[in-house]
Amino acid sequence: MRQRKSKAKASLFAAISSSIFTKVMTLKTTKGIMDFLKKEYEGNERVKGMQVLNLIKDFEMQRMKESETIKDYSDRLLDIVNKVRLLGTDFSDSRIVQKILVTVPEKFEATISSIENSKDVSSITLAELLNALQAQEQRRLMRQEGSVDGAFHVTSQNNMRKKEKQSNSNNSSNNTTVPPCPHCKKSNHPQKRCRWRTDIKCHKCGQLGHVERICKSPRQQGEAKTAVEQPQEEQLFVASCFATNSSKESWLIDSGYTSHMTYNQELFKELDKTAISKVKIRNGASLAVKGKGIVAIEGHTGLKLISNVLYVPDINQNLLSVGQLLEKGYKVLF
Repeated sequence: MRQRKSKAKASLFAAISSSIFTKVMTLKTTKGIMDFLKKEYEGNERVKGMQVLNLIKDFEMQRMKESETIKDYSDRLLDIVNKVRLLGTDFSDSRIVQKILVTVPEKFEATISSIENSKDVSSITLAELLNALQAQEQRRLMRQEGSVDGAFHVTSQNNMRKKEKQSNSNNSSNNTTVPPCPHCKKSNHPQKRCRWRTDIKCHKCGQLGHVERICKSPRQQGEAKTAVEQPQEEQLFVASCFATNSSKESWLIDSGYTSHMTYNQELFKELDKTAISKVKIRNGASLAVKGKGIVAIEGHTGLKLISNVLYVPDINQNLLSVGQLLEKGYKVLF
């Protein structure tokens, strides 16, 4: 009997810190040590009640951050709930489910709406809710990685083409030395290729001294404005949409989608939230469409208004449909 008591005291001494050990080392019995620890750290019912109230208040103030995962947020809530339960207060899982449903970010709205339409919210378990939200989170992460890889591939190809053009231009200018042209005084071309030679005749105005490509007659200028000016304007607009560095206002030009889509509601100049439907993406998943409207995009030539843009909160990239752009008369260059 005495040996068992000695083992119990030794176990208690091994489990407590050195600062607490100095307070209980003079106590003779195991019961005396346990009574001291309960009185010192558990407190009476009033103290326990105040601790429970503080923990519940902390639980109610919790909100999920945009950069936080479902697992991290649920672990944070369960840590508080377990402390409440250890103090002897009942805390049901249904209360945790309700807390998660109303505090997760808007990007999970589609999954929550699907759960509410297919099941009774009061009967759904905590495990079922967490599994559904984590599945959507994983799909979103996979789509985001795919879109970033595709955009990086296109950007790398464009950069390589620019470097090749610059290299070819530099090589040609370094390897060829041409004397100044007597007609235009420029040294980037031989005399026989000059557009301002006195022996050539313009086919537009019929005058000597220039070719039709650089003719400045009023008729030629009018035709040039009609035939060239508008396409160039649209080309600059498309290039600026793709090249912008802003994460929320960047647009990925994609030939695989039949509609323009964006997740950023702030981009809409006009938004009809009654136009609710669903859209299917490449991996076969269906996303909820929360509206349709007009989006303003800033280009090199000014502000452009794009109509029939779908508001899809669960998509992770603003998408411009090549087919829709071509139908509207835009010219797309890759």
